[in-house]
Amino acid sequence: MPDTTIPSHYRLHAFVCTTIHKNRPGPSCGDHGTEALRLHLKARARALGLADVQVSSASCLGRCDLGPLLVIYPEAVWYSFKTIADLDEILDIHLVKGGKVERLLVPPERSLPATA
Repeated sequence: MPDTTIPSHYRLHAFVCTTIHKNRPGPSCGDHGTEALRLHLKARARALGLADVQVSSASCLGRCDLGPLLVIYPEAVWYSFKTIADLDEILDIHLVKGGKVERLLVPPERSLPATA
């Protein structure tokens, strides 16, 4: 049988939620300035020469109550972050060294909305 695996263009792909909900109560990730934070992460990754890492904006990841959020694929590791220092730690530990920033992880059981 032929190999149908699609090769990845990137070793890691970080998606930062930058959504601002205007017609819904409560905060959304974009309300925390995530576009500027995403641009910082992207610029730092480029400055470090991480050509195999892509940083992109994401539409709503569906967990505004945990935000702001980013998710890194292909591992599907979810992080909740607040500051540039948090993002720099994720960059260093996860994107460069391949580890996980335990204190910022969204537990797997929290990455999906609760069912009614």
